[in-house]
Amino acid sequence: MVTAAEVLDSSDQERPTTDTIPLTVRVRRFNPEVSEDSWWDEWTVRCDPLERLVEVLHQIKWHHDGTLSFRRSCAHGICGSDAMLINGRNQLACKVLAQDVSPRVTIEPIRGLSVLKDLIVDMEPFMDGYRSILPYLISDSGEPEKERRQSPEDRHRYDDTTKCILCAACTTSCPVFWGDDGYVGPAAIVNAHRFIFDSRDEAGRERMKILSEKTGVFRCRTTFNCTDACPRGIEVTKAIQEVKRAILFERF
Repeated sequence: MVTAAEVLDSSDQERPTTDTIPLTVRVRRFNPEVSEDSWWDEWTVRCDPLERLVEVLHQIKWHHDGTLSFRRSCAHGICGSDAMLINGRNQLACKVLAQDVSPRVTIEPIRGLSVLKDLIVDMEPFMDGYRSILPYLISDSGEPEKERRQSPEDRHRYDDTTKCILCAACTTSCPVFWGDDGYVGPAAIVNAHRFIFDSRDEAGRERMKILSEKTGVFRCRTTFNCTDACPRGIEVTKAIQEVKRAILFERF
């Protein structure tokens, strides 16, 4: 039986060349302690064709340059930590296979947020937008004696927008967000949609009032970048339009 120590030891060794492919990884680097300007670094490694790009970055960090910095956590497309600009598209590094970007891949930090170091960006402006729309169930009716019941039809009304993992891929693909840091962004609107159309929630009007402001939903220019970028397949643009219509019918 293989021990945990043996597994850890084997992870510190370079992969054998059998059935592997070469992959040249070009990364935009930034370290404020080194330079005020960004620069490019490049490595060529061998990896399994089905290896995920986040594991290729691990190989570079562990065996080539320990200063390379990036976020990652679950490595299964659930936590949303490793959103990056991969070959010009916002994607999760844990959902991109080496064979799909071989023989060369370019990786940059997602746009519209300040870069702290390498591929790590400051997520606080993104989270500020998310928090502003009250992303939690609000009910002033008091706690029920049993669960708050909901029909399958009512649940289906907002099912798509429950899938958001707050990776910021949609928001940082939005050209409006790039130029207007006050705009709450697609992810915040998606999460507002999730509660506005939840039959158990009682703060829909309050959220719509927030999103009717100049930093809200009407800043959207319907470019569909957000929908294309979402790694969870959420119809982001559709959700934004539904929130717009809800606000108009409420006549805020």
